[in-house]
Amino acid sequence: MSSLYIVVENLKDWKPYYSSPDLITFDDYMALPVKTRQRARVVNLCHNYRYLSRGYYCSLLAEARGHKVIPSVQVINDLGKKSLYLMQLERSVPLEKGLELISETGEYTFRVYFGETGSSAFKALARQIFERFPAPVLDVSMTYKQSWQLNRIRCVGLSDIQSEDDQLLFAQALERFSHKIWRSKKWRKQTRFDLAILHNPDESLPPSDQKALSLFVDAARRLGISAELITRKDYSRLAEFDALFIRETTAIDHYTYRFARKAETEGLVVIDDPESILKCTNKVFLADLLRVNKVPSPATLIVSDKRTATLDDLEQKLGYPMVLKIPDGSFSRGVVKVDNRTELVDSMASLMKKSALILAQEFMYTDYDWRIGILNNRPIFACRYYMVKDHWQIYQHGSEATASGCSETLPAYEVPAPVLDAAMKACRLIGNGLYGVDLKQKGDKAYIIEVNDNPNIDSGIEDDWLKEELYMLIMQEFLVRLEKRANGQN
Repeated sequence: MSSLYIVVENLKDWKPYYSSPDLITFDDYMALPVKTRQRARVVNLCHNYRYLSRGYYCSLLAEARGHKVIPSVQVINDLGKKSLYLMQLERSVPLEKGLELISETGEYTFRVYFGETGSSAFKALARQIFERFPAPVLDVSMTYKQSWQLNRIRCVGLSDIQSEDDQLLFAQALERFSHKIWRSKKWRKQTRFDLAILHNPDESLPPSDQKALSLFVDAARRLGISAELITRKDYSRLAEFDALFIRETTAIDHYTYRFARKAETEGLVVIDDPESILKCTNKVFLADLLRVNKVPSPATLIVSDKRTATLDDLEQKLGYPMVLKIPDGSFSRGVVKVDNRTELVDSMASLMKKSALILAQEFMYTDYDWRIGILNNRPIFACRYYMVKDHWQIYQHGSEATASGCSETLPAYEVPAPVLDAAMKACRLIGNGLYGVDLKQKGDKAYIIEVNDNPNIDSGIEDDWLKEELYMLIMQEFLVRLEKRANGQN
């Protein structure tokens, strides 16, 4: 497990707070022996962060040593350029919400401690500012000129926190931000790495159910990895971890992608990695990728309009029935089957309200779809997902509930060779992450339907053959990657 350093300029700056074994002065941090200059997290609480000050050098040295530090040099530099940080925030941070309670005159200032603030009206705003500029303490100033506008954001040193109320807010926020500070040394010795598992407890069709998530945590623990379930609100805590495992349905215009990007930037091992999300979640990209690389898939056309000539072309090349898809649908959402011209016209009009491009695909009916789970270009599970009774998909979405067909899990060595070969070929075009490849089999030929960057792994379904070993295989892959990264290997 990584070391933690709370760096202060003078020990007296920490006098109002409980003692911590992680506390260290800037001079002592500079003098750390070489053998300790690995795998550490640093909370830089120096007096100020001006260019070439001790606070600036603390963050600079931390990054040079490969330590994860808050604030980073980039954040310090960004907050030193008012035009830069205001430009980054002006389009994304809503200022009006909550501010109607304040007199519409003059200037208003509040303080942010690790993304938290003492005023309930500004909680959302404080969190959003902190997510963009992670720093221990920020002073935020706003002015009212016909509407509220951000005026200034600056980092504040520990020595500037004077009142007892502010000191209490700071201590509580620090504890919540990095609760591992208060873990016992015994616990630290039991774990080697920290893994965040991103999930959404309220997701209606999550990639893993609660039992599966618990099995992931247990498998990680057996390998010396401390795994913690996190949610969207933990975005600012990513730097605390060594790896991120996304167990929530991903999309490019979704916070799951931002989590993946931030984790990769912070140097974490990431599954799903941003490139895999980018390639897999957009069916237009994937269809073209498969076509160019001659990977077998159903005949697919990409259309951008619903003109008569376009519809005629679809009928001629694909015939009826055909399947229409929006590029970023999941769990059979945004997928419709049309049997005639009237349904084609209506469905195209409806889907084009959601997306500028639509995929039209030849219809292939089979009693079941194959799902091959592949991790780092190795098959780890295989399932047959059967269609819902009297329906053509494995999911049927109703107004009140979603029905799904039965499933059958079997070892990878029992999968027909054409199915396994096509799945492996498709994944090699994506990357070395964890993928679920959906295929249809017609005789001795297999056709790729899609590649999922975030495949389902549910208890009693995908793990029905390997049981707990499936979770161990995935956690072992994290361990291998973590050890390589710790040893300076790519």
